[in-house]
Amino acid sequence: MSDETVRFDASQIKVLEWPEAVRRRPGMYIGSTGERGLHQLVFEVADQAVHEALTGRAGRVDIRLTADGGVRVADNGPGIPIEDDDRPGLTSLLTRLCLRATHRGRHEVHLSRFGLGPSVANALSSRLTAEVHLDGTRWTGEYARGVAVSPLTAVGPTADSGTVITFRPDPEIFHTVEFSFDTLADRFRELAFLNRPLDVSLTGERRSLRLRFPGGARDFVAFLDEPARTAVHHSDVIGFERDDPQMEGTMEIAFRWSHSPEERIRGFANSLATRGGTHLEGFRDGVVAAVTSHARAHGRFAAAERVTAGLTAVVSVKLDQIELEGACRDVLGNGAVRTSVRRAVEEELSRWLADHPEQARALVERAQ
Repeated sequence: MSDETVRFDASQIKVLEWPEAVRRRPGMYIGSTGERGLHQLVFEVADQAVHEALTGRAGRVDIRLTADGGVRVADNGPGIPIEDDDRPGLTSLLTRLCLRATHRGRHEVHLSRFGLGPSVANALSSRLTAEVHLDGTRWTGEYARGVAVSPLTAVGPTADSGTVITFRPDPEIFHTVEFSFDTLADRFRELAFLNRPLDVSLTGERRSLRLRFPGGARDFVAFLDEPARTAVHHSDVIGFERDDPQMEGTMEIAFRWSHSPEERIRGFANSLATRGGTHLEGFRDGVVAAVTSHARAHGRFAAAERVTAGLTAVVSVKLDQIELEGACRDVLGNGAVRTSVRRAVEEELSRWLADHPEQARALVERAQ
């Protein structure tokens, strides 16, 4: 080791200003500079529009993949406020980090990675344009790699309302700038299943989808079963919703059995896909308890480990205070959720089994 003293002082600290802080370390903000990070840009921009729709301030969210390789995200909400002396507005949303709160309670949706929103997309795009229709005035602004080319300016009257953000990802940052229609469709379809008020249109060069599902989790179960094309023991999906004060939230659960041995059980917490957790544990507990109890009441036996074979289910909980665990924060840890979900599932399924004796008998025989 050298005897020379290693000195470290303030002169060796480099403070990265906007937008260099994001462009120098993009993975810190969007996860990667590959396909996952590329699509995260869309989710960051769409986060505000989806929230407006879920709170009833907007009726639709339109996402379009443009011919020049960009993405246009629009909503018909009231329009993001314009900056003034008393409050931050669109300019701040596009040019500042750590501005937005990420916790919205049970109405929270997980699109923005850290609640940073369109500022991240602005910094990592070669071009971004913003258009706001607000209180009868149309405003536009244009940015290049996070820096304003033309500031947000009033350009004329409008009879519309809403916000439109169009951006092209910067090829200097990303390994690929080609968006996958299917990747975007999977996530926005999932959100539309889990949030009935959400109405999303997704348009590409050759494809277009409208994602709106009034049936919620029931529609989701039917969708998950569709690729298997397997007959089910009963034509209707068992589904219910509950507001449970004990777990400080709501649950929406739907499920049915098919002849396939495959088990397809999907869990979500505040619209975020989960790998495991108390909501899924409670669901399995409740299903097993209801089926085995019904079997015993009729002098029969059902093996707990075989009850969920062929079961397709969607278990969605929305909580005021969500606790996520695991390295990827994809395991729900709220303890009260397990008890609440188990109780609700056992009650609803027990009632259904009593009302459908033929289907109940088939389920018990299969689990023997």
